[in-house]
Amino acid sequence: MEIQAFSEEYRDDLIFMVLQAKDALGRKPSINEDLLDIKANYMDRGDMFWIAVDENDRVIGCVGYSKTAGTSEAFLHRLYVKPSEKHKGIGTALLKTAEAFMRDNGITTAKVHLGFPKEQWLESYAFYPKHGYHEYAPRYMTKEL
Repeated sequence: MEIQAFSEEYRDDLIFMVLQAKDALGRKPSINEDLLDIKANYMDRGDMFWIAVDENDRVIGCVGYSKTAGTSEAFLHRLYVKPSEKHKGIGTALLKTAEAFMRDNGITTAKVHLGFPKEQWLESYAFYPKHGYHEYAPRYMTKEL
């Protein structure tokens, strides 16, 4: 597995992986608007987006972040792992990559906005605290980097 900055050649495979991940969680598969143009919604704004790619050059995970204007904070977005690849450390590797990059670029606080109802997002509510995040408001978690 390799984590790399998103490039356009992986767009369709990324979208397919996200739809699979949502379906496996019992949610209606739909695609978030920001994923339709990652370059414009992340890279062109000075933010970042990564993908995890397996040995067959297929997307098996992703994560991005966007800075909060006028602060040293950023929100993590779209941390997904392909259902058949979960519990192999891919989500952790993606999170650590994003956190290290943010820290190296002056971001001191990482935040995440979790879904609702909580029952449909149990994996997220369990994942982030394992990595040092704590809830500071309903559906929001934070970590000092």
